[in-house]
Order: sequence, then structure tokens, then C-alpha cells
Amino acid sequence: GGQNEELVDQITNPHILRIGTGNTRPLHRFSHTYILSEASDILPRQPTRRGQHHTQPPLRRNKPPTVLSPGAEPPSAAADKIGTMTGSASSPDQHGQNHPQKTQPQPQTVRPTPATALDPARLKAALMHPHGDFGRVEVVASAGSTNADLAAGAADSHQYWPDLSVLIADAQPAGKGRMGRVWEVPAGAAMISSLLVWPGNQPATGGSAGPGFSATGYGWLSILAGVALCESLRPLTGVAADLKWPNDVVVGGRKLAGILAQVVPAPGVGPRAQEGFGVVIGVGVNVSLTVEELPTDRATSLFLQGATTIDRNGLLGAYLNTFASRYREFVGVGGDSQLPMASGQSMVELAGKYLSTLGQEVRAELPGGKTLHGTAVALGPDGGLEIRARDGLRHHVNAGDVIHLRRTAPDGTVKYA
Repeated sequence: GGQNEELVDQITNPHILRIGTGNTRPLHRFSHTYILSEASDILPRQPTRRGQHHTQPPLRRNKPPTVLSPGAEPPSAAADKIGTMTGSASSPDQHGQNHPQKTQPQPQTVRPTPATALDPARLKAALMHPHGDFGRVEVVASAGSTNADLAAGAADSHQYWPDLSVLIADAQPAGKGRMGRVWEVPAGAAMISSLLVWPGNQPATGGSAGPGFSATGYGWLSILAGVALCESLRPLTGVAADLKWPNDVVVGGRKLAGILAQVVPAPGVGPRAQEGFGVVIGVGVNVSLTVEELPTDRATSLFLQGATTIDRNGLLGAYLNTFASRYREFVGVGGDSQLPMASGQSMVELAGKYLSTLGQEVRAELPGGKTLHGTAVALGPDGGLEIRARDGLRHHVNAGDVIHLRRTAPDGTVKYA
């Protein structure tokens, strides 16, 4: 009630457009999970603070909330988990402009063995004080859905998940993806993590117009994760990863990673009852998958792209610490995407460096069978995409509006990226 209901209205209209109902446990004041964005094209797998340390209870495997996309069939009780996302554009020329690349065939190769094992001690040392800003780091062997498990923990008054917490899994054997599709990730073959932030509780320090975190800022957090992934992967692996709006990371026209972000309420009772909204941001990266293990020929992996390293411990540490740094900057300006952050760039400018979608001819598939054709020209203040249609009119679309976004080639054919 009160301020929280007002914030829900601000977030859901117009910035967050997809809502699913959580029906697994009663929540004081809240009973919904608000979806910021959703990883696109998750396809079925083919066969073949800086701060104090707190005493933390063990991670509980709570049943996650059911999230229904428009038109999706309700999942069965046995499959009632939101799955991870894997995900796979173009590279900048010498002038810094992004241009789509032709999709190249991938060699038939076998996965390197043995797979790099996750090292909990190494990850915690890299991510927590004094080397990192994360308040809690949990590494598990397997999770049906890291997003669902972390969202349930965040809403549980008996668990302590502070700002910048992360849940990392070695495998995700059974998950639900978009439109009820099943996703499997072989153990050791992907980089699976979900992080939790409470941006509304962090003070703005960069001269934002008002206190707190802007409602429009929530829609940028999945884009921020994509930017952090590109920023960390490029120098470490030599792979030219780009961001495909709204939340895929791609390379060479193929999907390398996908991102799923959702808003969760804080516990309705206990010492954290007034913390408001948290955001869980899940990222899945194909690391050492072979051609035979890929879910579709539109996907790829770091291994198949000739990455100079596929050490998941180093890659996870780099990505998560980069995210934490950029997140602190963004919170510092109150979530205003137009204001310069500590690094001198606004979030709009930073995202534009990696967003290969801008300047492309695109086709946006909208609900109800509608299609919008035009040129992707800019990002809006809420992280939505501005498309200039063929009649010259500009249209603003949000991630929740778009079923698929595809690139239109000069010959009229439709490409993934």
C-alpha cells in the first residue's frame, strides 16, 4: 500500500509491461512478480557491501513464483521453474560504428576436457570485500532456476540477501524459458548466475533531480548487465561480443548469452519490510558448448568463437565486478539514463557503444500479429527502442511489447542479428 503501490504503478505503466502472478506463497502487500525484460529466443535443447559480513542461513530451495507470459500455457507443477537463458551481431569498424556481420559456419569440434570446475573460494575472494562489492556469494552444483531460487530467497524474511548478492550454479538441468520452452545446460558448459540488487535503497550522489532511484532506471538494469558482459568478455576472451536489444549478447550473428530480469518485492515482515523492490538479473553464457550441444544454429559459444580463455571463474569474476562498478555509477545518478555517471558517460551513451541494433533495419513482431518495420534509431529514457517507420513516424517500443526483434537484410530477408 501507499508509496509501494505508487511505485508499482510507475514501474508497470509504461516501463514494465509484462506481469506474472506468483502463486506459491502469500506475500504481505505484494503477490506479483513484475517482469522487466525477458530473454528472447530461448529454444529447446536437442538430444545428444563492500561491507560487513553477516551470519547467513543456508540457501533454501523455495518453490519459485509462476511467471506467465501473455498467451503462454500455465506450466505444470512438475515444471514450475523459470529456466536460464543462454544466449548469441556485429562489430564496430575503425570509426566506431556497428555493422552486422554475416553468420559464419561453425566448425564441428569437440568440447575441451576437462571442463573448468567452479571454485567457490576463488569466486568469493574475487567478489567480496576487499576485492569486490558483493555482500553475499553462493555457489551451488545445480539449480533448476537461479532466478527463481534467488527471487524466492529475496522475498523470504528468514534469509539475508543484501544489495549485490549473487547465486552461481555449475549446472541448470531443468528450467522453464520463454513461452514454456525447456532449457537444459550441461554441467560445466555454461556460465550461469543470477544477481540481486536493491537500487531503491541506495543513495543517489550524482546530482539527480530527486532522491532515490528513478522508476525508469529499473528498465535499464538488464541492459546494464549486457553492457557489463560485453565490457568484460571482449578483453578477456578476444571475442567481439555485442548487445542485441533488449537483452541478448551476440557475436558473429549468433546468440552467445541471454538475460532475464525480474522485479521482486522485499519480505512483507521483519527488519527488511520497508526495502521496497529488488531486481534479480539472470545471465547465462554459452562457454564450452559444442556444435552438437547448441540448441539452434543461431547460437554459439565462447569455445566455438575461439576464445582465448574459457575459465568460468575468471570470466564470472570479471563480469560480476564490472556489473557492480557500473551499477554503483548508475545508482549514483539516481537511475537517470541521461545524466553523466562517474566515468563521464551517461547510461545511454555507454549502452550505445555496444548496441549493434542501432542503425539497423528491423522488424518488431508485436502482440496480436502486428509487425513494425523501420530503422532502430535510438534508446529512450526508459531503455525502450525508438524505431523510425518507413512512413517517417517514430515509434517507441519496450521489451515487454516485442515478441521478436529481427534485422532486415538489404535483400528483404529476415535475420536474427
